[in-house]
Parts: sequence; structure tokens; C-alpha cells
Amino acid sequence: QVQLVESGGGLAQAGGSLRLSCAASGRTFSSYALGWFRQAPGKEREFVTAISWSGGSVYYADSVKGRFTISRDNAKNTVYLQMNSLKPEDTAVYYCAARGPGDYGGSSYSYDYDYWGQGTQVTVSS
Repeated sequence: QVQLVESGGGLAQAGGSLRLSCAASGRTFSSYALGWFRQAPGKEREFVTAISWSGGSVYYADSVKGRFTISRDNAKNTVYLQMNSLKPEDTAVYYCAARGPGDYGGSSYSYDYDYWGQGTQVTVSS
């Protein structure tokens, strides 16, 4: 069982940066692949980025590639999402998710994930 708690959301101006954190409970954090998804008002939840259980593979949606970076710190049971060059269209509730335990890669499909955080709001003003 894994519990995930996101933090770091807030208001940013276009072109600015935010760093989201997702802290996980449990002693087997390193055995989980992790992902970030987002959901804007009136839209479906969409994939943002994911990282494999080992950290050796990362995946990005085309819309964030080159601007967002996912990383994980297994010693702190935390996954991060560094968001740079923010755009108004990045405005959404951001969720982290965990897949596992097992030697899974990241996935862009929400149904592959077993645990979800409660979400954190990111608002980007123009």
C-alpha cells in the first residue's frame, strides 16, 4: 500500500517555474514506477510524464517535452516535477501516481497505475 501526497502547486506567471513534489509512504518506494498526470477543467485527465522504477527511463508528453523534468529521490521517498517555461495551458490539477511494486516502466495510461495522490492545483496566468 502506498499513499501519495502532492505539494508545490500554486500560481505562476507565464514563462515562470514551479516544482511539484509527491511524497510517498511505505518502505518499497523504489519498487514503483511513478507518473504525473493533469486534469484541466472540463477536460480528460492527461499524461504528463513518468519515470521507471529504476529511474533509468523517463517519458514525456509532447506538450511538456523540453520544459518539464521528472526526477525521483528514493532516499526521501519523493518524486519531483520541475516545470519551466510555464504556459497558461499548463493550468490544471496535477496528480502523481504509483505503479507497482515491480520492475515496471513508466506508462502514459492512467489505468496502469495503482495509487493516486489527491492532486495539487497549478494555475498559470498570462
